[in-house]
Amino acid sequence: MIRILQKDNRLTKALFAVIIGAAVVTMVITLVPGIFDNDATTSGIYASVRRPGVFGRFGQAEDIPTTQVNAIAERQLQAQRLPDFALPFMAQRVAQGLIQRAVLKQEAARLHLEVTESDVRNELRTRYAQIFFPGGNFIGEEKYKQLITSQGISVSDFEKDVRDSLLLDRLQSTITGGVTVSDNAVREAFRKQGLKVKFDYALISADDLKKSLNPTDAELEAFFKTNAARYATAVPEARKLSYIAFDVSSLPGGRPQISDADIQSYYNQHLAEYKVDAQVKVRHILISVAPGSDAKTDAAAKAKAESLQKQVKGGADFAKLAKENSDDPGSKERGGDLGMVRKGQMVPEFEKQSFSTPVGQTSDVFKTQFGYHFLQVTEKQDERTKPLAEVKDTIRPILEQQKVGGAMQNFANQLAAEAAKQGLAGAAAAHGLKVQTTDYLGADGVIAGVPDGSSMLSKAFSTVKGAAPVSVATGEGFAIFQVDDIHAAHAPAFADWKSHVADDYKADKVPQLLNAKLKALADRAKLLNDLKKAAAEEKITVKTSDLVDAAGSVPDVGSMSGPASAAFDLPKGGVSGPINSGANGIVLAVVEKQEPTAEEIAKNFSRTRDAMLNQQRQEVFSVYVTKLVEDYEKAGAIKLNKQAAQTGLQ
Repeated sequence: MIRILQKDNRLTKALFAVIIGAAVVTMVITLVPGIFDNDATTSGIYASVRRPGVFGRFGQAEDIPTTQVNAIAERQLQAQRLPDFALPFMAQRVAQGLIQRAVLKQEAARLHLEVTESDVRNELRTRYAQIFFPGGNFIGEEKYKQLITSQGISVSDFEKDVRDSLLLDRLQSTITGGVTVSDNAVREAFRKQGLKVKFDYALISADDLKKSLNPTDAELEAFFKTNAARYATAVPEARKLSYIAFDVSSLPGGRPQISDADIQSYYNQHLAEYKVDAQVKVRHILISVAPGSDAKTDAAAKAKAESLQKQVKGGADFAKLAKENSDDPGSKERGGDLGMVRKGQMVPEFEKQSFSTPVGQTSDVFKTQFGYHFLQVTEKQDERTKPLAEVKDTIRPILEQQKVGGAMQNFANQLAAEAAKQGLAGAAAAHGLKVQTTDYLGADGVIAGVPDGSSMLSKAFSTVKGAAPVSVATGEGFAIFQVDDIHAAHAPAFADWKSHVADDYKADKVPQLLNAKLKALADRAKLLNDLKKAAAEEKITVKTSDLVDAAGSVPDVGSMSGPASAAFDLPKGGVSGPINSGANGIVLAVVEKQEPTAEEIAKNFSRTRDAMLNQQRQEVFSVYVTKLVEDYEKAGAIKLNKQAAQTGLQ
């Protein structure tokens, strides 16, 4: 498959995150009841999916490894910056997505849908070329592999995902191919999209109402008692810890040293990483020929290339001719320079000429799928392995990190074992360290003197009081701690919590007050048929919007696709009911409406139809996927290995 990538350098605007995102199903995520109720028996397999019925019993099952579920879930957790405790939920969602993907692949096979090698090649060339061919040059096999594997997915899995995604796209096209929208529906949809309104609106601010509330102590205390359940655990659990902290400077025997023998051993074990492929530095001139061009056009391009090649051989400035004549936008401004290239980066014809032309010589004119080229080789480097002297400085920090990390982990284990027998104070004294004690801390507290105490607190809140000392990493070292005491979550005294109670009281009352005031204003404005007059009676400010469509927004009102969209359904002069966005509330009156012209509707007809078709196709496919997964589950075609799943979710 890597060879496929090496045969084209056309660019697209695809993002690498989109490529890797193919590993996580992004179709319809619906938690189907019962899908995790059955059982599969194969160890290490999270779930197994096969076609329902007799044929499914003898057909090929699609197994979903537990390792795949966990790996994707962890990547998603990191990408979304979610806490570790969300991993079980994320793993279940990932598993659901992968099960749906497997079901759809089984259906695609049942319908005899296929993806050929040519289909995959075209997908990589047209959608993902920019990622692997920046500036028109292939990034090379090594970097290609690194980019993929750095995302936690193997090259083979990535290439399989490209094929699977194409297959599922083909299935979706098959299922939704009959979806249509009528011309009248398209015109009406754009009429609504293109409709513009201008309106007056009376604004009531929730913040202003909150400021106007001044509850008495008696009212607050009554609220506190009425909502006792809300405050039962308002003061969170807090824990007091004792701990020994150390960094590399406290290691017995000091910082581990790296010897030349260590470096030599690492180098010997990783020789493959220091291999450098043979490469040549080339510059070229391209006279492009569009696919399908006639013989006359082809001959003219060849003749131009041959003429330029003769000029170069006659002593003309190669770089100057490239800038003036080459059709390769990625290199012409650099005088045709492509830099150093390795085997496998270019299409075969170009590669053959690059590695067979002597340094300082100019090749004959040759043809590729892009047109006619000739090139000049300016430098050659044979395949080699970087010597130890060249990479020694990069190996040392790797080994230092490994040795220091291992030494600190071993010392932490030793201290924890000694503390379990002698107590923290005894273990600390034996190594010239000190025991420190925290105040009572919440789960989000800060531990003084520890670079990163989050892991310590996380473990502390799952450790019982008096349990054996536990070791944890602290960013720049380790800590060994134990829980000395626990203050359980409890209700506060009213006097201590009065300011919080006041905030809660207002938060509860403001929405009720806002709704009441908005309703009274709307009723009065409709009765008078005059919003401005009704607002003036209550000393409420009235503002006027610009002409806006459904995609627009209005200050203090927000997006016109939200609650304020009611304006588009009102006639000119019509007054709305209460419109409450939470932060503000408005009542509006339409003063002008502007419909799109027939010319605007015609101009946007195709775009609107495509958008409607895409939306309806997604809706149809969503229903199809949900029903299909339900059918597979009811037929027992989805088997979950509960033991593997539970292990993976821990």
